[in-house]
Amino acid sequence: MPEGFQQTLGAGSLLAIAAGAIVLLLVLIIQFRIHAFIALVLVSLVTAFVAGLPASAVLDVLTSGFGSTLASVALLVGFGAMLGRLVEVSGGAQTLSDALIAKFGEERAPLALGIAALIFGFPIFFDAGLVVMLPIVFSVARRLGGGVLRYGLPVAGAFSCMHAFVPPHPGPVASAELLGADIGILTIVGLIVAIPTWFLAGYLYGVWSGSKFVLKVPDFLSGGEREEDMAEPPKPSTVILLLLLPLAIIFVNTGLDAARAAGMVNGDAGWFQFLRAICATPIALLIAVLVASYVLGIRRGLDKLRVESLLNSALGPVCAIILITGAGGMFGGVLKATGIGDALADTLSGVGLPLIVSGFVIALALRVAQGSATVALITSAGLIQPAIASQEITGFPLAAIVVALASGSLALSHVNDSGFWLVGRFMDMDVKTTLKTWTVMETLIGVIGFAIACLLYVAFGG
Repeated sequence: MPEGFQQTLGAGSLLAIAAGAIVLLLVLIIQFRIHAFIALVLVSLVTAFVAGLPASAVLDVLTSGFGSTLASVALLVGFGAMLGRLVEVSGGAQTLSDALIAKFGEERAPLALGIAALIFGFPIFFDAGLVVMLPIVFSVARRLGGGVLRYGLPVAGAFSCMHAFVPPHPGPVASAELLGADIGILTIVGLIVAIPTWFLAGYLYGVWSGSKFVLKVPDFLSGGEREEDMAEPPKPSTVILLLLLPLAIIFVNTGLDAARAAGMVNGDAGWFQFLRAICATPIALLIAVLVASYVLGIRRGLDKLRVESLLNSALGPVCAIILITGAGGMFGGVLKATGIGDALADTLSGVGLPLIVSGFVIALALRVAQGSATVALITSAGLIQPAIASQEITGFPLAAIVVALASGSLALSHVNDSGFWLVGRFMDMDVKTTLKTWTVMETLIGVIGFAIACLLYVAFGG
């Protein structure tokens, strides 16, 4: 909340304001066809005033929510679009998709892409992994047909599962630190939950949903036709190494953070801080773009001006994605600043449900109220921390509770979640289609993950 602001509205009024804001946003976008960026900014402004934020603080709340989201998304999308442009125009995406199809067959192409995303998703954050994989997804979809969602949803679902359930991603690591869970045990439990959850909700539902909602492959990220003056397309192994380069760099970063959390290294050491900075996700993608510019461009016959033109042309089409995603973060920031999420969590914390169930419900409520899965997971962990300590829960049961919180933080992704807009716009979906596909898939992931976590909790004697 803004400094000095004290929310005077009750929980019922705040929840009614949140519900009204979401309905208004959907009506503006779906019924009146107002551009999503304008609608999000307008509804964020109205919500801030209606919820009682001081007029002097409204602009700061709007811009901080917008800016904090762009800080994590804009560089990733921009560098990812450049990398995707080079991979596509060089013919690399086509050669890699051909190799995947030859290896796994046309019918199992969505499964192959999803498994690759699970592997990449172990160290890589959701948005960065999705950006890196999309050129391959688009190329396979063009080659085989059947619409982009048939291939895109299993990939997005895989990254979502790994990001939410498995260390060294920030949500599981931070909640483990808060609750005192062992990182190694949490990794085992997270994988036990993530893999079958992805297969049921990400792969099976993703393929089914993709066959029901057949959408053409977008052109804005892939970059169009291959350059005629370039040499033969690169080998699949070259493309794989280029895609693995940023992932390997990011893995060093996340591995260092996990080692710090486990007490293996000193997080204040100069060398540690330097490596964390160099291996941060935006820098990793920057390095990958520079290497790809040489390997896929200059070394293959393009002059420097042409490479610069290709990179520049990749940015224009993704500007709308960046702005809409930032505006989604703005809306979520307003809901958080007004105290709506806190009011909902306080209301639910006294209901008296079993601890693992109440944790899931609180995380789900926070997810619905403010959008961010990571914030919902960490906040809900802090809220149930006293109960965990009083009951002295440890080991596998505690890890199962952390995964249950993560499950609640995933479900019901909607218009206040920046990931909702990122996936929807990357795959060229309108709001209704995104709700029917991405929102349903995320909710299935959350419900199935929670069910498996409860089974593990009981099996481990919780």
